[in-house]
Amino acid sequence: MTTHTYKIDKDVIDKDVIDKDVIDKDVIDKLVGLQPGSATHALRHQREKVAAATQGSYDTLFDPALADIGLDERLLVALYACRLSGASDLVAHYRARLATVTVDAEQLAAAAEGQPEQLPAGRLRAMLNFARALTQRPVEGDKEVLQSLPAAGISTPAVVALSQLIAFISYQVRVVAGLKALELAARSAPSSHKEQA
Repeated sequence: MTTHTYKIDKDVIDKDVIDKDVIDKDVIDKLVGLQPGSATHALRHQREKVAAATQGSYDTLFDPALADIGLDERLLVALYACRLSGASDLVAHYRARLATVTVDAEQLAAAAEGQPEQLPAGRLRAMLNFARALTQRPVEGDKEVLQSLPAAGISTPAVVALSQLIAFISYQVRVVAGLKALELAARSAPSSHKEQA
């Protein structure tokens, strides 16, 4: 059995070698609209290793060369998980990413509309059902859904990678929501002080 390792090289998160390009292409900063110099940007980048590791995880999980799960499948799973989470900004991001790859229209509609049951039994339907189980009921899990993955021809390393992807999307949704809340609070703070004066 071939084992695949999906990890970020330590050099990517080493503060002394963080590449300006990694910072400039930071997906979370762009989705939240964080501007260098803002209080929220400074807070997020206070621990630059975490911001760089988050972007490195994104780059790794959506690397077209990642084996066992196609980029189109990973993007469809991400789109679906974000839809389930009500993260419209991330839904738009992954929908835009999907526009850059070849994807079946029926599969795109099922993920975007949140209806994997519209797909024939098979690989993507099993992946989307697994994403739903981990997104909506992560503690409970779902043995039947997990067992449907190998039955749909998904290898053990692909199941692990899929689980990592879904966990990352859950993290990404929460980080974006938290940073947006901080940005909103920062923007409304000056008006609150004026009203008190």
